[in-house]
Amino acid sequence: MRHLRRLAAAVAFAAGTLLLGGCTTTLVVAHLVDKLTEGDPTSCFRLNSVDRALQPRCGAYHPGSLKAEDVRASGLPVCPLTLAARDPAFWPMLPELIAKGASPEACTSAPWVALAQANPCPDFAAASPREREALRWLAEADSRAIHHDVVRALSCPNARAAGLDTVLDRWLEQDQLRADTLPFGMLGALHPSHLRSPLARALEARGHSAQAALGAYHGQLAGGFEEALRTADFDALDWWVQRVPTLVDRVPAAQANQLPWVPLARVITPAFVPEATRQRELVDYLLAHGAQPWRALPHDAQLSPATLAVMLHSPLADTLAGTRVAGVPAGTTAAAATAAALPLH
Repeated sequence: MRHLRRLAAAVAFAAGTLLLGGCTTTLVVAHLVDKLTEGDPTSCFRLNSVDRALQPRCGAYHPGSLKAEDVRASGLPVCPLTLAARDPAFWPMLPELIAKGASPEACTSAPWVALAQANPCPDFAAASPREREALRWLAEADSRAIHHDVVRALSCPNARAAGLDTVLDRWLEQDQLRADTLPFGMLGALHPSHLRSPLARALEARGHSAQAALGAYHGQLAGGFEEALRTADFDALDWWVQRVPTLVDRVPAAQANQLPWVPLARVITPAFVPEATRQRELVDYLLAHGAQPWRALPHDAQLSPATLAVMLHSPLADTLAGTRVAGVPAGTTAAAATAAALPLH
């Protein structure tokens, strides 16, 4: 059976190659493939040109192989532009899809949103100039691309290195980033490393604020302050704290059915900070800027960042417990300080 499947795969690949070349023997090969692959996914030769190009099992995409009628009516459950945009492996298809009539309006959601949520900062420099121009066109031609997660992707370091961040400048010039109409805060959507940019300063001059950027938004990527905290971007944290000093202790809930969250508690939670070695730096930063390790957590009055650290066996427990607790001598261990702080039952 294993040998038959290997043979079927080889024949299927050959069928796809013959089909691309217009060979008259394709039907004979195709019949053999059908017999060898009964019950398997649809044979490559039966797929239309767009579906076939999006199936790695059918061989590499060849420029010029897409038929215009297949582009206009692919029959796929997901828009071909979305499939091609969200996976850099398919970016070579984008110029031909667009040239042969693919339209982002035909997609149920913006292809750029799918890309940003699948990979917030792909290697845009690895794309060819034509592919980057196709990506730029997709962003500028689709008003739905003005989205929290897309702004994050377009302002990330890889996008800036490839020159795609100028899409944001164009949106600003065209008055498409109005603070009073956008359903998200631009300053919270920007990549943390872009907060000192001329664009960010222009946004503030036009009424965007850090406080407003802490509000609700539709998107999957973290808000700007949370992302700066998670990645230990201290320059970005300074930017946020200078504008909203209380963020070091409490981040307001974005929506009415949510609770505020506590940066100290997030930082000591395993896996929140990808680089665990940065945890201590972040705790020191927050404490130096006024975070309160013994203040009760919003979701549980019996817990504080200091007591939570002990429960989690965090290596930072002693650092957080090193602040005063009434009736507990200085230098007391984290466990003893926590026991003294907890109510008696």
